[in-house]
Amino acid sequence: MELLSNTVALSRMQFALTAIFHMLWPVLTTGMGIYLVIVEGLWLKTRNADYYYHARFWSKFYVLNFGIGVATGIPMEFQFGTNWAPFSEAVGNFFGSVIGFEASWAFMLEAAFLGIMLFGWERVNPIVHLLSTILVAVGANLSTLWILTANSWMQTPAGGEMVDGKFIVHDYFQAILNPFMVNSVLHMFFATLETSLFVIGGISAWYILKNRQSAFFSKSLKIVLAAAIAVAPLQIYIGHLSGEQVYHYQPSKLAAMEAQWQTTPAGQPADWSLIALPNDKAERNDWEITVPNALGYILEFKKNLSEPVRGLSEWKPEDRPHLVGLIYYAFRTMIAIGFFFAGLMLLSTVQWLRGKLSPENISQQRWLMLGWIFAAPLGYIAVESGWIVRCVGRQPWTLYNQIRTVDAASHLPASNVLVSLISFATVYTMLFIAALYFGSRIIRRGPNLELPLPELEITKPAVDTKPGRFVPDERPVEAEQ
Repeated sequence: MELLSNTVALSRMQFALTAIFHMLWPVLTTGMGIYLVIVEGLWLKTRNADYYYHARFWSKFYVLNFGIGVATGIPMEFQFGTNWAPFSEAVGNFFGSVIGFEASWAFMLEAAFLGIMLFGWERVNPIVHLLSTILVAVGANLSTLWILTANSWMQTPAGGEMVDGKFIVHDYFQAILNPFMVNSVLHMFFATLETSLFVIGGISAWYILKNRQSAFFSKSLKIVLAAAIAVAPLQIYIGHLSGEQVYHYQPSKLAAMEAQWQTTPAGQPADWSLIALPNDKAERNDWEITVPNALGYILEFKKNLSEPVRGLSEWKPEDRPHLVGLIYYAFRTMIAIGFFFAGLMLLSTVQWLRGKLSPENISQQRWLMLGWIFAAPLGYIAVESGWIVRCVGRQPWTLYNQIRTVDAASHLPASNVLVSLISFATVYTMLFIAALYFGSRIIRRGPNLELPLPELEITKPAVDTKPGRFVPDERPVEAEQ
C-alpha cells in the first residue's frame, strides 16, 4: 500500500512500462529498414524476382512495427511534460531540442517516404522507390542517433553547467558529443540490426523447418547470416568499449553490474563474479562463484587494474543504485545472448561453407534451424536488459550527479499516476495481443509469389519459369511513366 501512495515510484513504474514496451517496435524497424534496402538493391541489380518478393513480404512486418512504435512512442515522450515536468524545465533547452530533432529529422523523414515504399512499386520509377526505401531506413536510424544522444547526455552531462536549478548550455556540440554518445549510438545501432537479423533468420528458419518455400527463405537466411558475420563480433567489441566507459565515468553503476561491495585498489587484480546472489540490505553477496583475477582482463586486458574498482559500500545508500540483483543479472543476460548469437553465427557459417545450407540440403539442418528459431526473440531480451542496466544503474540520478530522480518527478496525486499506469498497462496488453495476432497471420499466409512484377527501365519482365523466379526479356523497353 505504501507503493500505491508514492508518486515518484509510480511515475518510475509508468515510464519503465512505456519505455520497455515501446522499445520492442523500433528495434525491428531500424534494423529491418537496412535489410529492405539490401533486398531491393539486389532486386534491381540481379532482376531475380525472389528479392522483389522478399522486399514485399518483410515490409509487412516493418509497417506493423512502425504503427505500434508510433502509437507507443508519443505517450512516452509526453511523460516528460506530465510526470517529469521539473526535469524538463531544468534541462529543456538542450534535452527538449534533441528530442525535437528526433521528431522533425527522423520521424518525419521516415513517415514521409513510408507510403512510397509500401505502395509505390508500380507508381514511381524503380530508382525513386529504392531511394524512398533508403530514406525510410535513414529516418528510422536517425531516431536511434537522437534518442541515444539524449540518453547519453543524461548519463554523462556535458557542454554546460547547472545554474540556479537549470542546465545552461555553453557548447551544444560538446553536449551532443558527450563522453557516452558515440559508443552508445553504435551499441544501439548494432543491437537493433542484430535483433532484426536474427528475427528475419528465425522466421526464415521456421519456413525451412516446415518445408514451406525452403529455397526462397534460404536466401533470406543467407543474407542475414552474411550480415551477422560482421555484426555479431562488432557488437561484442562495442559492448566491451561501453563497459570500459562505465568503469571510468559511472563507478557506482559498474559496482552494481558486478555486485561488488568492497573496493579493489588500483594496481591489484580483481576477481570477476560469474554468478551471485546480491543482498542489498546486508551489503554483500549471500553466495557467489568468481573467476580469480578476471575483472582486470575484462576491463583493461591486463591482470592489475590501473584504477580502483570502487565497491557499493563506499556510497551512502541514498547515493548508489538499488535493485542490484536486477542490474547484475540483466547485464549477464545481455552478455550471454551476445555470445550465443556469435556462436550461432559461427556454426551456421561453418555449415554454409560445407554446403549444408544449399536449397537441397538446408531442410535437413533441423537443429540449426531450431537454433535460429530460438534466437528470434533473444535480441529483444538483450536490448531490454541493456536498457535496464543503463537506466536502473544510473539511479538515484535522472541527470547523472546533477538532478536526483526524486527531484525530477512532477508533484502529482499518486492516484492520478496509478490510474494512468493501469490504463497504459491495459492498452499496451491489447496492442501486444494484436501485434502477435497480425504478425502470426503474416507468417501463416507467407509471401505472395503471384504478385505482378513491376516493369523496370532496362528490361521487360517475362513470365515466371518457376515459382519465385523469372527470366528477364532482353528486349529494351521504355521506362514506365
